[in-house]
Amino acid sequence: MADTFDLVLERTLDAPRALVWAAQTQPEHLKQWFAPRPYQITECELDLKPGGIFRFRMVGPDGFDTGHGNPGCVLEVVEGEKFVWTSALGPSYRPAELGEGCESFPMTAVITLSDAGDGKTLYRAVALHRNAADRDTHEKMGFQEGWGTCATQLEEFAQSLAANA
Repeated sequence: MADTFDLVLERTLDAPRALVWAAQTQPEHLKQWFAPRPYQITECELDLKPGGIFRFRMVGPDGFDTGHGNPGCVLEVVEGEKFVWTSALGPSYRPAELGEGCESFPMTAVITLSDAGDGKTLYRAVALHRNAADRDTHEKMGFQEGWGTCATQLEEFAQSLAANA
């Protein structure tokens, strides 16, 4: 079954859905939380429409650098609820060139947000892979820890947006 190739992270974030959505979909906001610290996002492009570009550059203190990052493609946007993008395609649905490391396998990310009550948000991230080998590679790279750290950073950043509103 295809869903056996998925990795799933679910968290209840202590921040309102509108702010989690803003943090998830605005490039300047993504730079603040989208890489597990001490790694950083130094560049980010996002055209939030189907066929639009989603590209980021991640760097780390150990010399890790995705370069200018292979551009991915936005597949679906449901305002405030769902953001789907893939590394398998580039902007305008063109087949993507794959890179090395975390860019060495194609994947599709399905991010959904829903109200969890009391100003909280249910955040669900699903990474879809084409086969078990790609899923296993992503899992061994630290999917749960890395994406979990980023979810915590997303929560903190969304809370900071509320504090500064």
